[in-house]
Amino acid sequence: MKEKINVGDYAKQITEGLSKGILLNTNTEKFNSMVIGWGALGRVWNLPAFTVYVREHRYTKGALDKTGEFTISVPMGDPDLEISRICGSLSGFNIDKVKEAGLTLEDPEVIKTPGIREYPLTLECRILYAQEQELPKIPEELRTRFYPQDIDGSDPMANRDAHTMYIGQIVAAYMIK
Repeated sequence: MKEKINVGDYAKQITEGLSKGILLNTNTEKFNSMVIGWGALGRVWNLPAFTVYVREHRYTKGALDKTGEFTISVPMGDPDLEISRICGSLSGFNIDKVKEAGLTLEDPEVIKTPGIREYPLTLECRILYAQEQELPKIPEELRTRFYPQDIDGSDPMANRDAHTMYIGQIVAAYMIK
């Protein structure tokens, strides 16, 4: 069962959840979930939106580019440590995160990407715009800290690659009960 929500009423939980890690979900040949700590809730072109940032070599990036949609799943309280470990440090290229993390998928309302019962606050988003970062335009202090170039970019925990920013229009928002 789902209860529709006004996203603005949950802005604090969503933005505070980012600092602890929320889930960015995609659905192509298989469902995948990735922990994110960077994002933004707001309005773009007078539409409710959620912006996510995904590095070049991530499994999630290919899924976003292919489907043009995603869901955001936010826990109500602290994130589950085992879900965070699996979805935050293992690659969807190599494992089935639904099985490994014990995720319960909830059918979506508008798009094709499910939400997750264990993280009940759900935003369904359609991508409106994507833009690759240009590392030289990022201040040197931040570029050095967040994009060190002495790491192999294909490693699941690597952080040398630039992000692609995806602005997703929120097309449905609800709490999974």
